[in-house]
Amino acid sequence: MHRFSHIYFLVVMLFVASIACSFPGQVIFDTDMISTAAAQTVIASLTGIAPQETSSLASSTPLPPTLTSTITLTFTPVFTATSTIAQVTVSVDTNCRVGPGVVYARVGALLVGEVAEVVGRDPTGKYWFIRNPDSNSGFCWLWGEYAVLTGSFQNLPIFTPPPTPIQTFTPTFTPTFTSTPTSSPNFTLSYDGLDTCSGWWLEVRVKNTGSLPFRSMEFIIKDTVTGVRHTAVTNGFEDLDGCSSNTSKDVIVSGDEFVISSPIYSYDPSGNKMRVSLTLCNRNNQKGTCVNRSLIFQP
Repeated sequence: MHRFSHIYFLVVMLFVASIACSFPGQVIFDTDMISTAAAQTVIASLTGIAPQETSSLASSTPLPPTLTSTITLTFTPVFTATSTIAQVTVSVDTNCRVGPGVVYARVGALLVGEVAEVVGRDPTGKYWFIRNPDSNSGFCWLWGEYAVLTGSFQNLPIFTPPPTPIQTFTPTFTPTFTSTPTSSPNFTLSYDGLDTCSGWWLEVRVKNTGSLPFRSMEFIIKDTVTGVRHTAVTNGFEDLDGCSSNTSKDVIVSGDEFVISSPIYSYDPSGNKMRVSLTLCNRNNQKGTCVNRSLIFQP
């Protein structure tokens, strides 16, 4: 009992001393602090162990976690520019004419493996108006049956076709009312070989299967691999026989055969795809009645 009285006295004295130190200012009593100090003093007197200094904060507040920024890479797609020019190829060699139909004259052909620019179409959508593959500046109409188009062809302009050729038939009647057939030209065309001397040339064999003779020609030959194109326009026909001799003929009559030599190439075209367009006429200077044949071969 005496021991606890002594402890109580010490607590009271400590409280009075704290008031004296704070005077004359405003005194603010912290009841928690007093209670804690008193409790520590009691524990010290009982155990003989000095009270440890404690933090004024019951527990430390943890620091907020450090945020690590993540960089997201955005990839911009790279677009490859494509041609906006409408182009056409064919799966079957197709004639090209001055108008959209077989009644118009043939002025060229688009072969398998060739590409031509498309500039328009006819109102029916069955024919395409293209750059003539056989002419550097001309245009012609291509049947669309075997055509494959690429590029911007959906909005191609519609071109008005030229007037249909007027065909006048004048039958000749005899008193017995039988018609007199008119003469017509015709011929067959085949590849005959490759020859060389000073340069190289191709040879084709012609057989006149019509009723009219042939006196002049237009010979066009194109190497579809290199793009080299030669044209020969002549009266009469010539066969170059290597370096030894030449054979000429002014007229190829009905039923006759003759080998015609192409213009000369400065390189060996062996293995290249060659395209021949041969027009024969029954008069000189490519006049009179004419007929055309085309041929594709690989020497």
